Amino acid sequence: MKTELPYRHEFKYRCTAAQLQVLKGRLDAVMALDSHAGAAGYTIRSMYFDNYENQYYYENENGTDPREKYRIRIYNADASRITLECKRKEHTKTLKTICPLTLEQFRGIMDGCCPFSDSDSAKLLNRFLYLQKTECLKPAVIVEYDRIPYVCSAGNVRITLDQNIRSSCDFSQFFSRSIPTRPIMPLGEHILEVKYDELLPGYIKQVLNLDNLQQITFSKYYLCRKISLGGTL
Repeated sequence: MKTELPYRHEFKYRCTAAQLQVLKGRLDAVMALDSHAGAAGYTIRSMYFDNYENQYYYENENGTDPREKYRIRIYNADASRITLECKRKEHTKTLKTICPLTLEQFRGIMDGCCPFSDSDSAKLLNRFLYLQKTECLKPAVIVEYDRIPYVCSAGNVRITLDQNIRSSCDFSQFFSRSIPTRPIMPLGEHILEVKYDELLPGYIKQVLNLDNLQQITFSKYYLCRKISLGGTL
């Protein structure tokens, strides 16, 4: 089954570890943890793809609007839940399309021999496979981080505390419990993400106290790719 979420607002803020702990205490009182997360959240590992011209990297660097990027994502290094995702940025909002993958399909993608599907629910997969064949999409970087996610049905709000953001290019170990990584943020710096459809409820905005945080334009993918391409932060 393919899931296409609505275009959403998405804002990001730079936080210290101490600020995240304060926010966690406040959010625990007014929001619920994502049902897939334990008390400590979960670890996200995403493999991003780019073509032979590094198109998606340069579109991100140049602020191209609209722009897209493709990734395969797993949680806690577990192969039982694998998703292919396309994230589209348009007019400051984001749209995410998701398609589940089997382990066999993942291996086929990595080997360049995954067959097209005749299922209506696999449109995203077929689009990705077409780009893989016509534009030589290939793994570009792995982005990994630890996330504590909070959700609220009013406004379809999702607040995430993302810590220890790191990168790797060891694609052969994508499902390994632990892979060699490199941090991309200064020591003690982390990211708060605030996502919602149309309106952020006032009581959540008050709890977050966003006026006291530094809003930033931040792409985990872009910074991890920049490092992998030999750039500096």
